[in-house]
Amino acid sequence: MTALTVAGVLLGGTLAGCGGAAAPAPTALAPTALAPTSPTAPAPAAATSAAPKKPPTMAPGPAGRTPVFERRPTGGSAAEKAAAEKVVALTFDADMTADQGARAKAGERFDNPELIALLRRLKVPSTVFMTGRWAEEYPAQAKGIGTDDLFEVANHSYSHYAFTADCYGLPVVAKDTMTRDVERAFSAFRQAGVRNVVPYFRFPGGCYDDAALRALGPADVTAVQWDVVSGDAFATDAGAVAEQMLDGVRPGSLVVMHCTRSAAPVTAEAVGRIVPELRKRGYRFVKVSELMEG
Repeated sequence: MTALTVAGVLLGGTLAGCGGAAAPAPTALAPTALAPTSPTAPAPAAATSAAPKKPPTMAPGPAGRTPVFERRPTGGSAAEKAAAEKVVALTFDADMTADQGARAKAGERFDNPELIALLRRLKVPSTVFMTGRWAEEYPAQAKGIGTDDLFEVANHSYSHYAFTADCYGLPVVAKDTMTRDVERAFSAFRQAGVRNVVPYFRFPGGCYDDAALRALGPADVTAVQWDVVSGDAFATDAGAVAEQMLDGVRPGSLVVMHCTRSAAPVTAEAVGRIVPELRKRGYRFVKVSELMEG
């Protein structure tokens, strides 16, 4: 995706999920013949508007390679680490591959509205890495997530095919179509009415190599990985998932989870356990954009 295309995705809608710049204080207008003023009546205020705040990104790597973000740095010394702010970003992959339409039609559920409802009840800001195919299958849910200030929507590819070989058995995207696949996902978000889009990308399966980073350079995205694996994929024990996450979280951590009932059936239950516990430990939940802003 070109820089112009990304700008169109981001600026074509209101980026409420990314926060906004504070509006300047109202400025009094000079009196006019049509709007007389008096000592007891305030002067009319000038119309002001707050421009959307651009989500933070990382600078491209050597030769324009796509940069990769994993967690917020906490400093090198013991004192700096001890003083690090207790923030954590929960991220949820809304996975659906391009060839799973027949399974969805047969009744398999690749969504998880219970999880999204729970995040709303618990007021947990989150980042959803959505595939374009998922947005096409569940456009109403995609729009609901992508117009809610609690969430921001990032790109998880259109097809959920791998960007390297030997990635969990996923089909592989050709190098010369990788950017097109990412663009197609952004297009699917627009068509579904998703507004809170951020220029972040997560590789399907988390699999990438140098060739993939070079191929995705024109997309103008920051790749987002993680430092805590929840283990919710195909898990059946919510307690074990919660324990693994709680053991792994540190200040500045970025956790990967899933928003797919069929492949991650206990995620909502696990989240219901970890959120109160992390808050008790003094943690604050943030979106990836805030974590990256540091």
